[in-house]
Amino acid sequence: MDDNTSEDLPPHSRLSAGCTLCYEGAKLVLFLTGLCHRDCWYCPLSQERKNRDVIYANEHLISSPGEMIQVAKRMSALGTGITGGEPFYFPERLIEYAGALKKEFGPEHHIHLYTGMAPDEGMIRSIAGLIDEIRFHPPAELWLNLKETPFHDSIKYAKMAGLDVGIEVPSLPNIDDLTGYLENIDFLNINELEWGDFNADEMRSRGYLLRGDVSNAVLGGFESARKISSLPKVHWCSSDFKDRVQLRMRLRRIAANTAREFDEITEDGTIIYGVWECDGMKEALPEGLDANLFERFDDRIETGWWILEEISGRIKGTAYYIERYPDDGIIIEVTPV
Repeated sequence: MDDNTSEDLPPHSRLSAGCTLCYEGAKLVLFLTGLCHRDCWYCPLSQERKNRDVIYANEHLISSPGEMIQVAKRMSALGTGITGGEPFYFPERLIEYAGALKKEFGPEHHIHLYTGMAPDEGMIRSIAGLIDEIRFHPPAELWLNLKETPFHDSIKYAKMAGLDVGIEVPSLPNIDDLTGYLENIDFLNINELEWGDFNADEMRSRGYLLRGDVSNAVLGGFESARKISSLPKVHWCSSDFKDRVQLRMRLRRIAANTAREFDEITEDGTIIYGVWECDGMKEALPEGLDANLFERFDDRIETGWWILEEISGRIKGTAYYIERYPDDGIIIEVTPV
């Protein structure tokens, strides 16, 4: 295997329940807010989310627990990962949305939570019964002496409350500083350091380079985590895996629930269909076609790409194929017929 890839570090001996469901693509991703009390230089959030009070369920901008539930149902979610920003920035919102998930799907709906805070005992108690697994994100400068920080107290409170407790951090050069703390947690997840919209200048100023032409991963993150990733409780989560496996599995799950009869589902979980720009409500279909394989809109008709290819010589108006994420997700490519 190429030495520049990041898939050959050994897995740890204990994969958390939250990670197991993520691997299956079975978790809703709930982005609770883009606001955060910290300003981590490596934060990979996009311009649409960072420092903005917005809520997303998967790729959908939402404004209520009800909308979140509908997105979860469309993917048959077995659990939810709550992230941000900082989910504890609005504790009432956190409790409201987590409570709605448990009420709708039952206690077996597994919820894990990321936090860069060190919540006090009262705040931890407030989420007990709602959050099953908590992943702390302490600053890198505290890793070597974590027992002497408020994070150590929060971790103890979370374990007392019955939560599965871990630490999740990026693959910074001093990642081995956490080796001595492993006995205090259930798991350690190490995410491969990645470039993003907001952190590119910080990456350059620190001398980081991209690992490859088609990856957002940083060169050297793999090597930084090699030693500690061989230990029990430690799991390496590569950029490649998130892009190539985790996201694909989630998209496939959503597509299976939401694709129309004429949408073709690709191996990557995206959908492909044809678009014919016209007066979609009045335009007559070419003779002999099954009307159930078309969907009409004011300004277009959508159909299977193979149908559009067949009739393209018999229709007037612009025609093209679209590949996009399922459930009205982002458009990846538009190809003229």
